[in-house]
Amino acid sequence: MVGVIRRMNKLRGQLLEIRHGPGAALLPPDVTRIHIEFAKKNSEGHMGPRKFWRESLPRLKFWNPAIPMIVNRTTDQAGPATMTLYFRDGSKDADAAAAAAEEGAQSEIASSADGFAKAPEPAQGERTVSINMKALHSSIILKEFMEKTGAVPVLPTPQEEAELRDAEELRKRGEVDRERVRRMLEAQRREAALVAQARNEAATLKAAS
Repeated sequence: MVGVIRRMNKLRGQLLEIRHGPGAALLPPDVTRIHIEFAKKNSEGHMGPRKFWRESLPRLKFWNPAIPMIVNRTTDQAGPATMTLYFRDGSKDADAAAAAAEEGAQSEIASSADGFAKAPEPAQGERTVSINMKALHSSIILKEFMEKTGAVPVLPTPQEEAELRDAEELRKRGEVDRERVRRMLEAQRREAALVAQARNEAATLKAAS
């Protein structure tokens, strides 16, 4: 029963984590899709983009499931780290722009871990805005993203804030418990090693006598 409660608390904490935090925001209706490109490793200015991908993008996807978000990871550490934002072009006929954006979403390319998902050209009725993410901290990337898209942050309710505090307290308590268990196991291993050494020494002395 304790294990079930523990798993439920963990799942509740994971749900709260995906719902709130950096990247929890609602995008305006003129944003049609998002493309992100960066290298697989942190070196040469790709740490911030990778952290944005890991921490903020899942929340953006959670709150904006209808907006395609393409991720293109490459092996070129010297290459670009760029975010391309696609918008409906307000200067064109709104219905035509919406239809073009919907058609583009239906034929959307898939994300790639091998550099094969390059940013597509804007469809008819779309315009693009780019963010150079290279060497930027993930918080700065998110700030630029929020400003250029006009996204609205999703704030937790008072009840959710209380649940977030409870989840953080459980996480800290779990870390303390894991450290206590780790130290106990280390002590047991050291004791077992000393016992084994003493037995070996005793056997050696007995054999020599």
